[in-house]
Amino acid sequence: MSRMTASRDTKLGRIIRSCAESVASTLVLVEILVLLVGVIARFGFHHPLVWVDELASIFFLWLAMMGATVALLRREHMGLTALVLRFSPTKQLAIQAWVQTVIALILCLLLPWACEYALDEWAIETPALGLHNTIRAAAMPVGIGLMLLIVAVRLLELGWRRWLPALAGLVTATLLLHAGAPMLRAMGSWNLVVFFILLMGTGVALSVPIAFAFGLATTAYLQTMTATPLSLVVSRMDEGMSTLILLSVPLFVFLGLLIEMTGMAGAMIRCLASLVGHVRGGLCYVLLGAMYLVSGISGAKAADMAAVAPALLPEMKRRGIREGELVSLLAASSAMSETIPPSLVLITIGSVTGISIAALFTGGLMPALVLAIALAILARWRARNEDMSSVVRVPVLEVVRLFMLAAPALALPFLIRTAVVEGVATATEVSTIGIAYCVIVGILVYRQFEWRRLYPMLIETASLSGAILLIIGTATGMGWVLTQSGFSRHLAEAITTLPGGAATFMVGSIAAFVVLGSVLEGIPAIVVFGPLMFPSARLAGINEVHYAMVVILAMGIGLFAPPVGVGYYAACVIGRADPTAVMRDIWPYLGALLIGLLIVAAVPWFSTGFLPG
Repeated sequence: MSRMTASRDTKLGRIIRSCAESVASTLVLVEILVLLVGVIARFGFHHPLVWVDELASIFFLWLAMMGATVALLRREHMGLTALVLRFSPTKQLAIQAWVQTVIALILCLLLPWACEYALDEWAIETPALGLHNTIRAAAMPVGIGLMLLIVAVRLLELGWRRWLPALAGLVTATLLLHAGAPMLRAMGSWNLVVFFILLMGTGVALSVPIAFAFGLATTAYLQTMTATPLSLVVSRMDEGMSTLILLSVPLFVFLGLLIEMTGMAGAMIRCLASLVGHVRGGLCYVLLGAMYLVSGISGAKAADMAAVAPALLPEMKRRGIREGELVSLLAASSAMSETIPPSLVLITIGSVTGISIAALFTGGLMPALVLAIALAILARWRARNEDMSSVVRVPVLEVVRLFMLAAPALALPFLIRTAVVEGVATATEVSTIGIAYCVIVGILVYRQFEWRRLYPMLIETASLSGAILLIIGTATGMGWVLTQSGFSRHLAEAITTLPGGAATFMVGSIAAFVVLGSVLEGIPAIVVFGPLMFPSARLAGINEVHYAMVVILAMGIGLFAPPVGVGYYAACVIGRADPTAVMRDIWPYLGALLIGLLIVAAVPWFSTGFLPG
């Protein structure tokens, strides 16, 4: 009987996966085409299409929810697994049952409110197309319902002997919270520690995906401490995921995959290697330069590392550079490039704080260069024993040929930045120009365009984007709760009254965001704490672009710092290295990044020197 059930569940899972992936990939493609049509109509024909943003917004919420569904199917929601992996396989299954039960509980709580929210939106019509807003808002209950179905299938596969104890534990914890509500209310603002540090921290430590850990803390607080309906959580999630600037997230993710597929990344790397590959530590410089250039195109760290590592790491190993050194430099260079436009973190920070995206794009280049120089100095010293006996200098004519071949690829970062600064396209739309450029160059110049890879790339784009956007949605809900509780006011008062003024505030921010970047990753940390910290930074007299660069780089260091940083483990996977073996080599590189960060923090000119007066 259990075998038949497993077979049915597997078949149901395949049906859900096929439908969700088909819809999500189609939505990514439609978003690209809609925005590209808008750019061409406005800039090429001087005839703006007023309905483009409206239609893109409708599709975008559906893309976010279907992408989140695909990410859940593919187990690609961001979470901390380092601690759970230390347990035995039997205990890991028990923890997995607990995680799935937590997710199911949150989705069950939100589903009826999401349905009510979608129905309430019927009274609102879009101004250009005259469509009822329920068409857009219906994405919330549909996505939540599909994710609940996926979790239900998994719980059936795990068996009732595993999920029933988990459910009993959650029911017990819920009853204890409600019984202790009077005592928690008497604690005042300190009760936030119970929900947003202890409860959420336990969830994150036991590998509950970050988006659902945020949802767990938020729903538990509202249900226990207030009479606020959970429809407000749903509306805040919608608000967080529907910010139009975030439309660039899936488009830049797809662009990053596209440059690798078309051979543009490989052309850039070969050009750089021909220039400095013959000097000691030269390939380390190439890796740093490649990450600097590729980050300016893709905007996604995993895509950056995946584009650069396969082309460089084998040759670096052949020269005798140890595996730990290679992956450490790969991770450090990824952290270094966090501020290079069009970084997804830059776009997110602009959307939640109101800072000009063009100013952030302009201010992000020099801080990354400072950190790159710090890493290059360290890499040169660490490569002092590199075996150069078999290395031959590339002839000048070959260097010129490789440069000419790489020129179309090297032009892409400058094309993207110029299009934004000159007003050809917004930060949301500019990625479509890059995508069109990549397709043309890939087909006509590099003649490397594998059509069969487009569908998997669209699915991967939807999955990663859905995971990111769901985090932003639940983090927006959590941030609203923290604001309503008075936490933001207390935090601002505490920070602005610290002795030492702006310098103390900056040092405290660096320490805080290194920890936040390690635990929460950059985007959710920014969504939750950006609206709280940036007003305080302005009160302390710190330029908001300068402050943005400092906190982004601090989060980047945390993201790639073991033993917690998720980016560190991603670098190990891409570099095919043992995380334990790499751990002892990465600390000098993190130290170099920290020195570079302190220089950037101390000298605002690196962040603001090229901003228009």
